[in-house]
Parts: sequence; C-alpha cells; structure tokens
Amino acid sequence: MKAFYHFFGWCLLVGILLSKPTAALSEPAPRGKKAMAMSDDYSHHIDSVIDVSLITCQPSANEIYSLYGHTAIRFVNREMGIDVAANWGIFSINQRGFLWRFLMGTALYTMELQPYDAFCRLYANERRGIIEQHLNLTPQEKLMFAEALQENYLPFNRDYPYDFLFDNCSTRARNILLKCINGQVQYKDGPADSTHRQQHNMSFRQLIHLYTDAHPWAKFGNDMLMGVNADRKASPRQAQFLPELLMKDFNRAKVAGNGHAKRPLVKQTTVVVPYFHPITEDRFPLRPRHCFLILLTFTIAITLVEILTRKHFWLYDALLMLACSLGGMLLFVMVFSKHPTVSLNLQLLLFNPLPLFFIWRMIRRSRSHRRDRQYAFWIILICLFFVGNLFQHYAEGMNLVAVSLLLRNVRLRYARASRLAPPATLHAHSH
Repeated sequence: MKAFYHFFGWCLLVGILLSKPTAALSEPAPRGKKAMAMSDDYSHHIDSVIDVSLITCQPSANEIYSLYGHTAIRFVNREMGIDVAANWGIFSINQRGFLWRFLMGTALYTMELQPYDAFCRLYANERRGIIEQHLNLTPQEKLMFAEALQENYLPFNRDYPYDFLFDNCSTRARNILLKCINGQVQYKDGPADSTHRQQHNMSFRQLIHLYTDAHPWAKFGNDMLMGVNADRKASPRQAQFLPELLMKDFNRAKVAGNGHAKRPLVKQTTVVVPYFHPITEDRFPLRPRHCFLILLTFTIAITLVEILTRKHFWLYDALLMLACSLGGMLLFVMVFSKHPTVSLNLQLLLFNPLPLFFIWRMIRRSRSHRRDRQYAFWIILICLFFVGNLFQHYAEGMNLVAVSLLLRNVRLRYARASRLAPPATLHAHSH
C-alpha cells in the first residue's frame, strides 16, 4: 500500500506540472501587479478546477498518538482527476531507534499524498469522524498552494523532525496554507464560544489534559515527562498544535489586506464522516493516585511495625530506591531532549539516578547498625519537591509518593541506631 501511495504521489506531481491551470507553477507564483495581470477567464477556470480544504479528524482512544485528533489538507484538481489528502502524520514504528529518537525530539515523520477516498475510509473504519473546511482561496493562492505542495513532496523535503507541540501534522498544514495566502489571517474577528475562549487561556499541559482526562495513565505518562515549561500559557497560535483548535480558529478567521475587504477564510464546512461517540475502555481499574495511596498506606504500616519491633526492613527501602532510580534515569535523559517542554522537570528532585549509587551503602550501614547522613540530603530534596508544586503541575499521585519517601527517610534519619536491630531477614531505605 505504501508503494502505491508513492506511485500515486509521483503521478500527482506530473499531473500538477502538466495540467493547464497550473502550468504557471514552473515560474514564481504571481504576486502584486503580476497577479492582477491574470485574465478573468483564466482565474475563473482555476477557481472551478482546483479546490483546497482543511481536513480535521476526530480523536480516538485506539492508540496513544491518536488521542489528539489529526489534520490533513485535501487537494483537488478536477481537470486531472486528482483528489488527494496531504498527510504530515506518517511515521514508522520500525524506524531505527524510533522510541529513543521520539523522546529526544529527532524522530522523523513524513508527508504522504494519499487518495482521499482511501484516507476517509481508513478513519471511518477507526470510528473517527471527519470535518472538511473548504477554504476561500483566490486563484492565485490556489496556484501558490499547488506549487508549495509540489515542493514539499520532493524526496528531500518530505521528512521532518517531529515535535508534538511545535511541529506536527496540524502546524505543518497550517504553515503551508498561511504562506500561500496574500493577506493577513486574523482570528479575533470571528465568533468564539466561551469554551473556545477559555482554551486560548490555557497552558500547554492544560490543553493536553483536554484529551487525556479520560485516560488517566496516558495523562500520568505525559505529566511525568513534561516539565516547568509545559505550564506556561500557550499563545493562540501555539494552541493550534491541536487539530480541533486549528479547525475552530479557521472557522472564525478572516483574511485582510491588499486593499480588499475582509473575506472569511472558510467558505463552507462539510461533515464527511459523522463524529462517533467516543468509547473509553478502562484497561486498568485503578488510577495512579489510587496506586500511590496504596503505596503510602503500606509505607505507614511498614514504619509502624518497625517502630514496634525495633527492626529495619531494609529490603523495602532498597526497592523504593531502585524504583526511584529507574524512573529517574528516564527523566534525566529527557534533560537532553530537543523538546522544549521537557528539559526542566522538577520531578527530578524526587526521581533521579542518584539513589542507585547509595543502595549498597544503605544496606551495609543498616546491617552494621551505623547512622547514615545521606537521609538528610534526601529529606532536603523531597522538601524542595513539595515547594516545586508552586511552579509545576506534577503527575497525578506524585505528592503521595513524596510523602511515602519522606516518611521513610525521616524514620531512618532520626531513629536511634540501637533500635535498628540486626536484620534477620531482608529489609531497607528509600529515596
């Protein structure tokens, strides 16, 4: 199927180059006085032959990457029998080191030209609705878009380093369209409902939560990886990384400039595939906070038993330290990612690789009934983590984890050495 798409795409390029209404694409796109020199008959011919539409696809819970919806552009050339969807969301999970490159912000996504009917069938089969916004472009702008599409589909231009917030299928489609419009696109003049206005005052994290609230573990994973910068307010333009917000903005947008009256950017909206009622499957019955509340309850119980028996269950602390270290390795690696919203993450105060180097020290000192000053260091870090709540929204349940770790470290820091009886069984400390 992919080979067919490549073949079809090359046919499209040939068709664009050879078709009568786009013959001018081999020369610079008409602008200013040159654009005005285009005859009325030729303009009418182009207007009736070529159409450009913004396509917005409904979010889906089938895959993590489909939770936020999708954007594409439909390009129609009736004279050549061309009807395709320009899709900037193509990727291969088999790409070498894809997961690592995705985390580092260097994963490559590809633009493909897909037959429009096949594109719609694919999303309909996934129970994802499709909205088509027919754009109110001039003949000159349609020519410019055809040329831009042709250039973007060249083999050395198709691939791009994907960034979920700043360079994705939605922003790519928007950018190529806006570059082809002779005038300034203004969004403030059109009507906006209260929900839409509220969305334009949200942070990046809050915008993402609009689509992950019904999927607590996906939301937890996102919030673990995103740092302080995800909590800054997104500008209206930046918020357009979400396909549905771009669709809403286009619906109220007008084009101004070049001495002409303002015109709506969208001349007609069509429901291609009706929206489906979303189906949410609870694959795991417990939310993150429920799991971490169980952890806190177990930690309190372990600590009370230690106090009553005057023993130190160091294996429990060793497991906590190991878990913090493994989670911390991922957060530490994200410091070097090119994604701008993950580099500064205050959850590193709680989860970092350091405890991995202190596990054996903790076990050795516990077995020999010696005090260990490291616990004071961990207590300070955990207290700083709590202060970080003022600057960053943490993943669900992280404060419960912090309380568990603080309780263990305070217990070991201030317990009398004489009360840490020789461990007859395997037991331990935390971070």
